Amino acid sequence: MSRIGVTNRSKLRGIIMKSIFKTSMVASVAALSFGLVACDSPTEDAAEDRADAVRDATAAEADAMEHEAELLPEAAEEQMEANAEALEEAGEEAAEQIEDPAM
Repeated sequence: MSRIGVTNRSKLRGIIMKSIFKTSMVASVAALSFGLVACDSPTEDAAEDRADAVRDATAAEADAMEHEAELLPEAAEEQMEANAEALEEAGEEAAEQIEDPAM
């Protein structure tokens, strides 16, 4: 009877070891895949840098417009804030177009 228990433990140990091996293999492949995805070409890096510059410039301009809007009467303030928001959205769209011209 103890022989059956040893056989079952051996099988169980084998199943656990296979499971651990498969899990570690999947984790390794996933880590390598993420590493490859993160590697951009110099062209992609340059496009991302240009897109970031567009985002930063339009965000700064929109912030300046919002600060100026605070000094205006309410109706003009609302219009200036709407213009600032539109500018920021246009900058984001332009940045996305730079990053992915196929869009």
